[in-house]
Amino acid sequence: MRWGQKTSTPIMALVVGLCGLTLALGYLNKARCSGAPFDDSGRSLIFDRIKDTHVCYSDIQLLWLGRGIDQHLFPYVSGGIDTDGFLTGGSVEYPVLSGVLMWIAGIGAHTDAQFLLQSALLLAPFGLVTAWMLGRLAGKWALVWSATPPLVLYAFHNWELPVVATVVGAIFLMSYERIPLRTRAIGASALLAVGFCLKIYPGLFVLPLALYVLAYGRGSRYDVRGAITVMATAVATVIAVNLPFALISYEGWRASITFQQNRLADLTTNSIWYWGVLPLFGSPGDNSTTPEFDQFVAVASPVLILASIALAAHLGWRRLQHEGTFSWIGVSAAMLCGFLLFHKVHSPQFTLWILPFFVLLKVPWGVIAAYLTADLALGIGVFRYFGALVEESDTGFYELLVKFGVGGKAVLLVALFFLFLVTPLRGAMPSAVKKLDDTRPIPVGVS
Repeated sequence: MRWGQKTSTPIMALVVGLCGLTLALGYLNKARCSGAPFDDSGRSLIFDRIKDTHVCYSDIQLLWLGRGIDQHLFPYVSGGIDTDGFLTGGSVEYPVLSGVLMWIAGIGAHTDAQFLLQSALLLAPFGLVTAWMLGRLAGKWALVWSATPPLVLYAFHNWELPVVATVVGAIFLMSYERIPLRTRAIGASALLAVGFCLKIYPGLFVLPLALYVLAYGRGSRYDVRGAITVMATAVATVIAVNLPFALISYEGWRASITFQQNRLADLTTNSIWYWGVLPLFGSPGDNSTTPEFDQFVAVASPVLILASIALAAHLGWRRLQHEGTFSWIGVSAAMLCGFLLFHKVHSPQFTLWILPFFVLLKVPWGVIAAYLTADLALGIGVFRYFGALVEESDTGFYELLVKFGVGGKAVLLVALFFLFLVTPLRGAMPSAVKKLDDTRPIPVGVS
């Protein structure tokens, strides 16, 4: 490894130790929603009463029912999606590897409390490994991952920790410069493809990685074969993971894709579409959407996501042409900003996706603090808002918190899109820049 300086043992112990403590707090927070007495299905009776007002809701506990987990059905090989859009049998709304993790965590569980605990035990090592890798790469800045509110709020909200680990793992592998560039890029591409099979978004980063290999793989010449190999590795990995499920039960496998395609940008999505665009179409006033709005979002969301991906790649490549440096990590982070901003759904736990980039790139403290503040407002406000709606009490203050969180994060994502493209790595060597006509050994290639 040549990226940055060797992190001291005390710093590493602090980073990993605090991550363990934060994960424990995260579990205890979610566990407040679980426990005896249970109904006949193993659902904690307290869950529906306090999940929103006490901000202890988790998708993990919710999906104990309705996805075949309580019946210990292996995912996707049975079931499908009905005409009303409800998943049936063992189908779940996530890519196949997340479904398999859900099934593993449910083995031997008979209540949602047991499922939550076993899920936490399964997911926690991914969070700790991520902390360790970030500590090795960026030293004390890894505390942004290990010791900030998002890990408490979202570590066990959904199944995000494994997918984040694949992204950080790919970056970590790319930092080992003793391994030939093309070799480590192929390995990193495979890891990102595994991440795609967990939660889709890491697949975005294969393109910047391939462009990096194209630019730097053969010194002063473009490495077309290397770039194609990186892309092909990702495609082959995704096919290898998904093909068995599709062959066994195409309907069960396809159901997760159909579910996401059919999902509307409604009150539950925390997106700019619902809170910013829907009023332009005339809201019905009952927290629902209109057909015209739904049709608009169905087209505008993917088009803008693709446009933001193309813009990030273009600006990153233009920087290479003008400055002789291509930041594949920065371009990846910018693509993520576009995805988070324009996707129909912006679940609170998606903050865990962007945290590693705050660690790895020299984002100013003030920007990080502003993003975490907006996230905290949204992460707490949205559930208190839902609770107030159910109780038919005053929602005014909590609605303002949600709007502040959604609007604040949207503005910051636009700013971060451009900031990530020009921001160097924390700890990267000042001389680690390669000009187009320079044939020196290539560093990690991100500054």
